[in-house]
Amino acid sequence: MKPSYRELEISIGYRFKKKALLELAVTHPSFRYENEETEDDNQRLEYLGDAVLSLIAAEHLFNNNPDSREGDMSKLRSRLTQDRKLAQIGATIGVSKFLRLGVGERKNGGAQRASNLADAVEAIIGAAWIDGGARAANKIFKTVFLPELGELEETPVKSNPKGELQEHAQSGGHGIPEYETIETGGLEHERVFTVEVKACGKSWKAQAGSKREAERLAALKAFEELNRPKPEA
Repeated sequence: MKPSYRELEISIGYRFKKKALLELAVTHPSFRYENEETEDDNQRLEYLGDAVLSLIAAEHLFNNNPDSREGDMSKLRSRLTQDRKLAQIGATIGVSKFLRLGVGERKNGGAQRASNLADAVEAIIGAAWIDGGARAANKIFKTVFLPELGELEETPVKSNPKGELQEHAQSGGHGIPEYETIETGGLEHERVFTVEVKACGKSWKAQAGSKREAERLAALKAFEELNRPKPEA
């Protein structure tokens, strides 16, 4: 017996005509790998949803912020659509309860894994676009994303650790920080990147699900240590 997705549909503010699309949107690759009768997973929908969400967010910001500059709107859109925010949204709407995961992935906490939640949210947007076009995707955006956008507009943009590290290094007469991916591990659908940054004669490492995030975390470690107050003699 297939699960009812009515609770999830209520959370996102849209009722799917084709329930199979919503089911596909919450189907993790690990589930497909372990079930021969399952022919597809949510990766293609995630790809589509990423583009659709970016477009809808851009249109909303353009129409509702006539005095904002391009750079300001781009930063706000990026904050709304970044994986960390998408994962928070996924948790809020209860996606984890409906994720179709492989046995191993579920045992390893896959239902709460941030990347899985973020991917599913994007896939749901993509599925809604196919199911009901722009109107459907916009309904979900207004229900789920607009409240988050309102909070982001009232919250100052967080610092850019890579930019701050570079400025710190150059101001001290050092070269530009160098980033290197020294290890790539994890399963095919759940990569983990280890990045090392060298700056000011030292090095720091960090891990994340993407190279960009690993670089950001490594830069944050470096910047915080380099700016830590030295104990008085």
